[in-house]
Amino acid sequence: MLILAKIALGLSATVVMSAVYVFHEGVISVDVDEHRAEGSHIHFWVPATAVSAGMHFVPRRQFEQAALEAKPYLPAIRELAKELQKYPNAELVDVTDATDHVHIAIVDGKIQIDAVNREETVHVRVPVETLIDVSDRLEANTPTI
Repeated sequence: MLILAKIALGLSATVVMSAVYVFHEGVISVDVDEHRAEGSHIHFWVPATAVSAGMHFVPRRQFEQAALEAKPYLPAIRELAKELQKYPNAELVDVTDATDHVHIAIVDGKIQIDAVNREETVHVRVPVETLIDVSDRLEANTPTI
């Protein structure tokens, strides 16, 4: 009986530590709601770590092509992400007109983009750390000419 308790404790600890690792960077969430009859309602959450892990499965040729296309922007993206880490809560953009509202802010270390109009509402949240990981990986895989 004691051995079963130890096995259960070991498995529980493994599951908890795995969950902590998977969610240590946070969660990327995308919520889209269409405001019409039979409109779509999409709510998608994925651990930010999945982006870093997923980049390992992208075919090398396609990854190099993406890195080549993004190369001119990578230094700016990296610097922007590093600066955004200094401001865990900041409002960046807030634009409203007669029918649309767009709000971009840093909330608790995540870039939050909210776009609302009569037809749909879109909310996207991405940890700033994910931007750094993606830009670093793209830069590391940029082919040298």
